[in-house]
Amino acid sequence: MVIEILTKNLIVRHPTMDDVNAASDVMAACDIAECGQIEITEEDLQTDWQTPDFNLETDAWVVSTPEGQIVAFADVGHRKHAKIFAFGRVHPEYCDQGIGTHLLRLAEARAHWHLAEAQPELRITLNGWVSSVNLAAQQLLEHEGFKRVRGSWHMQIELDEAPSVPEWPDGITVRTFIPGQDNRAVFEAVDEAFHDHWGHIPMEYEKWEHWEIRRESFDPSLWFLALDGDEIAGVSLCYNESATGLGWVGTLGVRRPWRRKGLGIALLRHSFGELYRRGLPKVKLGVDSQNLTGATRLYERAGMHIVRQFYTYEKELRAGIELSTQTISD
Repeated sequence: MVIEILTKNLIVRHPTMDDVNAASDVMAACDIAECGQIEITEEDLQTDWQTPDFNLETDAWVVSTPEGQIVAFADVGHRKHAKIFAFGRVHPEYCDQGIGTHLLRLAEARAHWHLAEAQPELRITLNGWVSSVNLAAQQLLEHEGFKRVRGSWHMQIELDEAPSVPEWPDGITVRTFIPGQDNRAVFEAVDEAFHDHWGHIPMEYEKWEHWEIRRESFDPSLWFLALDGDEIAGVSLCYNESATGLGWVGTLGVRRPWRRKGLGIALLRHSFGELYRRGLPKVKLGVDSQNLTGATRLYERAGMHIVRQFYTYEKELRAGIELSTQTISD
């Protein structure tokens, strides 16, 4: 369905799954322009557009030329209808034509729909993140009433040789994930560990399973569980992103009773070792730059360094009780 025709007869419409490849090409062009390599893959976008309760006919838009070439896209997701996320990209060759502004306003209009769906006492915000080098996107968000509230980093290590063998705390054993057996336990352990992370709102199990287990690149042999008896003390859930040549530590979490015992760095080094063994000496992860649990110091101690910086922006749509984690108590 055509929603509007912009300057130069650019057409705005809702996408179908047939548009994923072309939209991911836009993402790739933006990544290359910003950091010289592709970081968000077609699989990431495909997974996003197939998320439970996400509707392409209401929650996403693409912008195309009269010849059908997609040059921009945006979509909107949410947690509990209280924290709404807008994500979009405009091909570098089509910047400064008002496309980003138009897509952001469409996303905000959709975000307002969530107000009626959220619990009436909750604070509602629209959130977006941009690269620290994308000044135009930052200016756009600020012009539209968004405020910068947080920073995050991509950190990386380049392994020239196999990393040192991890030293595990007493009583800890490690094994890989068993599909069908460990699903719920890992979901609950991750959710508990991330209660102490800024901005955390619990995810529904079905969404978590869709994003983590049902994606094509899921490899249970790269999911490492640290056990204390039968209890999960911590996890490192990794991915082999063959499309980008990177190993990713997607989720590293240690539950409170097992923190400050060396388990986090042991899990990280164990992950480095397995990814290196599989021919992935370059390993990345994402982290809140002001992480409440001190994760950034752990990653630096493990030899990682910052390679990209991002800013999180927020626009309050309704005042109320903040549902997400903002601080933690000891």
